[in-house]
Amino acid sequence: MLPPEPLITSRANPRFKALRALVAQGGLRRTHTLLLGEKLILAWSQAAPAVRRRFRAEQWLRLEGAAPHPLERQAPELQVLGEALLRDLADAGSPPEHSLLVALGPDPDGALADRVIVPWGIQDPGNLGAILRSAAAFGFQEAVLGPQCADPFSPRALRGSMGAAFLMPLRRVASPALDAGRWLALDGGPGAIPLAQADLGAPLRLLVGNEGHGWQGADLPDLVQRVAIPTTGVESLNAAVAAGIACYECARRNPS
Repeated sequence: MLPPEPLITSRANPRFKALRALVAQGGLRRTHTLLLGEKLILAWSQAAPAVRRRFRAEQWLRLEGAAPHPLERQAPELQVLGEALLRDLADAGSPPEHSLLVALGPDPDGALADRVIVPWGIQDPGNLGAILRSAAAFGFQEAVLGPQCADPFSPRALRGSMGAAFLMPLRRVASPALDAGRWLALDGGPGAIPLAQADLGAPLRLLVGNEGHGWQGADLPDLVQRVAIPTTGVESLNAAVAAGIACYECARRNPS
């Protein structure tokens, strides 16, 4: 007879309290995160070895009553949780049947890739996830996240980006360390040139500013060229939409 699977139903359980404390950490203090749902776990399982090393599986979380999953063996430990407890961790009305607790390795360092997306002050996790996914879809190889960005490794951001964090390296910085690449900032203000006239050749670093005020009042270095996407009838585009258009244009002009 197989031993009973470990089941936790009480919020007072020490193991659950330790698990919740790990997941509650945010920003640069975050050491662990949750991959919520089968689709996100599958994307993680199919990622490159370097990505798997950065997101190291520690514990599989199964909803009470759910059937075992074939990927459970990827984690060294299994924990079955009552619905209320898993709902607390997932911050969702209907928690997924399966989640994976992973430990986060350090941010990458060294020289930047040829095509880099640079979100700066993007505060909404959904917007950040959409920007990262568009960049990955159109051949960008790395993301550099500036200050005041949403936590890219929060469970909500990872789920919103549909696994974009597993498609390219992400690093977080306090200020831009400008290299010899081509630095462009999406901006419709004075001094911006139309996207159609911009040089989008590699090495390219594409900056996307805050959803509300963009680069207004920002003291961008002289090396950074402001680039505008012309619009008709509206003042500006959503940051994630603008980033998607610019990433597509870059891929269109520079096919792999």
